[in-house]
Amino acid sequence: MTDYRAHFDASVSFVNGGGLTAEGFRLDVPSASIGEAEVAELFVRHLGLALVGAVDLRGLRIVAEPHRGSRGMATPWPEAPARRVVDLSHRIRAGLVTYPGLPEPVITPHLTREDSRARYAPGTEFAMDVITMIGNTGTYLDSPYHRYADGGDLASLDLASLVGLPAEVFHLEDAAERGIPASVFFDRDLAGTAVLLHTGWDTRFGTPAYASGAPYLTEAGAQHLADVGVTLVGIDSLNIDDTESGGSRPAHSILLAHGIHVVEHLTRLGDLPARGARFTAAPPAVEGFGTFPVRAFAEV
Repeated sequence: MTDYRAHFDASVSFVNGGGLTAEGFRLDVPSASIGEAEVAELFVRHLGLALVGAVDLRGLRIVAEPHRGSRGMATPWPEAPARRVVDLSHRIRAGLVTYPGLPEPVITPHLTREDSRARYAPGTEFAMDVITMIGNTGTYLDSPYHRYADGGDLASLDLASLVGLPAEVFHLEDAAERGIPASVFFDRDLAGTAVLLHTGWDTRFGTPAYASGAPYLTEAGAQHLADVGVTLVGIDSLNIDDTESGGSRPAHSILLAHGIHVVEHLTRLGDLPARGARFTAAPPAVEGFGTFPVRAFAEV
């Protein structure tokens, strides 16, 4: 079904004095036929404004665009919605470049089907292969051990913190700045959720363009997410930190210090609603290891 958003400028006056103006505001709306008064009410609900005297909208346009999670509007579902699973992981293959400079995975046979025929009953054959790869391959999860020597490794992670998490998706592919600020998150209750940052950078995955100019989570943004108690943060970009700022990695440092899982190199986040999906990204329980690929997916 098609989503719609309202574009407008607005002036708000309050019954106890003062006012507020907004330029180029965008707001999720339930349909293309919504009226100006209904948009004004949704605008007030989204901002949580109290004691509003009047709302004046100018240049109102209703545009077909994916919803971004505006408050005060329940997203309509089609009747009896069918469960849908969205694969959010990049495929791993021999020679895949995930992060420039890191080794590519190598896949070699341990037992070929042809050789196995001599070991099993007639008509029975198997293939056994060996994959050699760094943990930072494809779509992967960072545990605290990745950053801190005394942090929990992959085997220590509680499955309840990896499976079926309520997903809060922030659609930021049209953001004007690379750094994602804390203020993006202020309008939602994020405790216990998987915060997924959709930047659109995944369209460059596997190409030279993926390596530079990538969006990232700012230090202030990471601190806010840690302070409100999120469970996991994922991004569809090169790194959750700004890799062009030198060796500083504040987002990793803050999130992993708080036991918040980090998932990098996600894809297809644009297929998810702002709210309502359940996110899963579980790595194998490898002792003494900090990072490993996951099959990340969302149930919608």
